[in-house]
Amino acid sequence: MQTDRIIGISLLIVGVALLLAGVNASESVSSEFSKLFQGVPSEKAIWLMIGGALVAAIGLAKSLRGRTAHG
Repeated sequence: MQTDRIIGISLLIVGVALLLAGVNASESVSSEFSKLFQGVPSEKAIWLMIGGALVAAIGLAKSLRGRTAHG
């Protein structure tokens, strides 16, 4: 259905935006301090990247499933 593809593409765009926000947050000053002392980026950056990847994957699957099922 056309609405499934629109929702899927929207989720894909939101997921990519969250992923980019996570990458940007991982390069922030607070994340750099976290990397310095703990060896990993801040939790906020990690969760933004994980959430973005999940939402983008769901959006991609939803948009492709709608495409293959209906033409």
